[in-house]
Amino acid sequence: MLQGPYGLDRDKPLFRLPFTIFAVATVFLALGGLVSCILISLLYHFEDSTATHCQVPNYLPSISASISQTPERYIWRVCIGLHSAPRFLVAVAYFNFYRGRFARRWTEWLLSCVNLACALGENLGLLLLTYVSSNETYDLHKNGFIVFIACALGHMTITCRLWQVIKKYSLSPEEQTSYLWKKWLFLFNVTSCLFAAYFYKWHNNYCDPGIYTLFAFSEYLVVLSNMAFHITAYWDFGTKEVMVATPPEDKRF
Repeated sequence: MLQGPYGLDRDKPLFRLPFTIFAVATVFLALGGLVSCILISLLYHFEDSTATHCQVPNYLPSISASISQTPERYIWRVCIGLHSAPRFLVAVAYFNFYRGRFARRWTEWLLSCVNLACALGENLGLLLLTYVSSNETYDLHKNGFIVFIACALGHMTITCRLWQVIKKYSLSPEEQTSYLWKKWLFLFNVTSCLFAAYFYKWHNNYCDPGIYTLFAFSEYLVVLSNMAFHITAYWDFGTKEVMVATPPEDKRF
């Protein structure tokens, strides 16, 4: 159980939620927002959301374009606002998990600290690119996206490294499943990032028809694989609960 500073024998639980439901709901907030924004953009703002700087044919909006119109931007902001708060809790939960596993291994403990910083940076970058759309302040939005991608890749890289160490000692069947999914999703995410960068550069250099569509599709895969990576918390904390509790009378201020 994800516990507070007081023992469960003395706390008064106000709210309990299985971590499996918590993890799935958190990711599906972002997924639902993304799918909704893309579909609305395609149905109602196709010309605006798929326009390119060199006016070549394009059939899919980039994520930035799909969340920059109205009402898409507001749907996305509500979903990510609700999605981000639990992400901070999950980041701290993972840090405490690693701290318990690597209490006497300084290298891995330091990596755990860097991993926490990457997780927080990823979430902050996501919030920045969400609440500053590309048609409001493009440079700030772009920087938020860069922070998000860089921190996400750093977080996934370090996470896979830490779990590679953990599996040398003991892994439950659930943790083994989680590690395998983490590893393959990380490789898929990196591959998708490389394809997205390649198609983006190709589009900017040559403006060939349809290339920006391939970039947008690759970008979708980057974000979807990132979401899937985070949902592996389903196995890592499958027996845990998120609990809100009141402290005992003698601990209140």
